[in-house]
Amino acid sequence: MEKLQFAFNKNAYPLRFVFKITTLANDFVAKDANDELIAYVRQKLFRLIDDINVYEDEQKMILKYNIKANKWIDFSASYKFTDANGRDLGRVARKGWASIWKARYEIFDENQNQDLLIREENAWTKFGDAVFSEIPLLGMFTGYFFNPAYTVTRPNGSLVARLKKEASFFGRRFTVHKLSEFEEGEEERILLGLMMMILLERRRG
Repeated sequence: MEKLQFAFNKNAYPLRFVFKITTLANDFVAKDANDELIAYVRQKLFRLIDDINVYEDEQKMILKYNIKANKWIDFSASYKFTDANGRDLGRVARKGWASIWKARYEIFDENQNQDLLIREENAWTKFGDAVFSEIPLLGMFTGYFFNPAYTVTRPNGSLVARLKKEASFFGRRFTVHKLSEFEEGEEERILLGLMMMILLERRRG
């Protein structure tokens, strides 16, 4: 069975996640450094349980992955990754109360071993965004001044990747930088975990 991959070569990074603002759905595209589309991410609407499909194309003809919550919308839900054949690839789980002030997500492999951690670098950035977004007129520009960043690390603390929200209206652009070589299966889990995380963090504001 051919293994599906997000990035097609070593020079594909940094990747960009760009949310669409012309559709009702909560969806975004992922492109590589050469501006080539590598994924189209679409969150199903009006679902009590989060259900996200990751396609190879914007026409939604080729399904690559699915991400689905294990329970109704909940602060401590876990989100399972599967490929187009239903093969278990792992999951990402938000660290409940530990994520109230500073976002923290754990990524598990297909054997349920926690092997990666996503952490927000500076909680004050999110706080400033939440406060100033409520101020008339000024709130329109918070996307240019408050841009959180998140690191992905292994249990030994080594950095693997970093995601940063770029300055833009509506908080619609994110960049993923590769900081070290991926180990077997890490790239899939990291990108699926980051995709799910930004959907959840945008919901929180």
